Amino acid sequence: MIFSGLVDGRVVAPRSVANRVDARPSHWSRQLLSLDDASSSTANGLGGQHLGIGMTLSGAFIATFLLAQFIVEWQGRSFPTLSLIAWILLVSAALVVNQIVQRLATRMPLWLFLAALSVGAVVVVLDLAGCWGLTGDGVYPTAAAAVGALLMPMITLRDTKDILLTIAGLGSLLLLGALAEPRDDVLTFGPEVLTIAIAIIPPLAGAGIARGFRRMVQRELDLVLVQSTVSQPRFAVGMLASEQLARLDLDAETLLNDVAQGRTALPLGPTTAMTAGALATALRLHLIEGRTETWLHHAVTESEYLNPAVTLLDPNGLAGLLSPVQREGLLLTIWLLVGDTSGPDASVSLHFGTMAPTRPGSSAHVLHYDLQLQTKGVPRRRVDPETWHAIRAVGPYIDSNRNGTLQVDIECSVDNPADA
Repeated sequence: MIFSGLVDGRVVAPRSVANRVDARPSHWSRQLLSLDDASSSTANGLGGQHLGIGMTLSGAFIATFLLAQFIVEWQGRSFPTLSLIAWILLVSAALVVNQIVQRLATRMPLWLFLAALSVGAVVVVLDLAGCWGLTGDGVYPTAAAAVGALLMPMITLRDTKDILLTIAGLGSLLLLGALAEPRDDVLTFGPEVLTIAIAIIPPLAGAGIARGFRRMVQRELDLVLVQSTVSQPRFAVGMLASEQLARLDLDAETLLNDVAQGRTALPLGPTTAMTAGALATALRLHLIEGRTETWLHHAVTESEYLNPAVTLLDPNGLAGLLSPVQREGLLLTIWLLVGDTSGPDASVSLHFGTMAPTRPGSSAHVLHYDLQLQTKGVPRRRVDPETWHAIRAVGPYIDSNRNGTLQVDIECSVDNPADA
């Protein structure tokens, strides 16, 4: 179940064994949230569907207001043939597009989007022609402005860039029509500006809301995926490497099963032999790589949200010794600090020190080491109180603020791995 128009629900077709060997892992969150291909959508229960319904109702209210304005403007005047045709086209297009989108499981492919835009352009031209030269009589375009309301339901079905480009085109067309129209009184240009504002401001606001919702969903999904690394052993492969290793294992099993069932003859042909060799090489690489990478390394590098802002220095893999509670606290600390950063150069760095010698009189079953956490672009006053609570879960700490850089020195106490 995914977000309506906000989450890419593509289904990846099965690939051949040879192609799978060369497959490169990509970020899970990018697979779950594709902002470049927002044409696909399905109903969901986490807010995306409600957002789409809200956009649709908002557009309907705006269109109803403009239709009432159209009726009021033309009372007692000659029959407005072109403007009436424009309204009929607009309403018909809205109904047809809605029906097609519902039949396509709330998806709006590019061809349907372009068709709707073409009808919208015709509506604008017809309405401008029907109102041409009548500004002195208080007659202004209404169907043309209602094209902006037509865009409202599309905001959750198409990429934000598509919507913004369409809004820019609509505003430009209305502005050119207003500037080119002859008028006896310059004050009649004021209602034209209001008409343009009614046409472009609601879809602009809706696009901003949808973009913020997409970012919120992406961050929350990223956090959920990153939290799954907390339960990993001290040294392990990451989520993406595990996924690729599972694919390689399946490919190898398929190849061996084909040989056992007689579907692939022995000796292997040149192409099949090359595929088997590539599989063996890839499996060996996966078995030996990543054995010095901790859960924290995978949490940072495999997160689209943390990776650009977090620097990790842990040559001895001490992060892997932390208990689950300490891991949860450290991960939450990093997440909250990254959220508090401001500016393009803001960053969070973690430096794990060396293991401290056993203190006299202390138990040899507990080891101690220092963790230094530094932030750039995060003033202490902006740090969320929940961050300090999360840091206390990692260990006792001392914080200082030097030249705008917040530094937190944490003393970590962990179980001796030799006792495991």
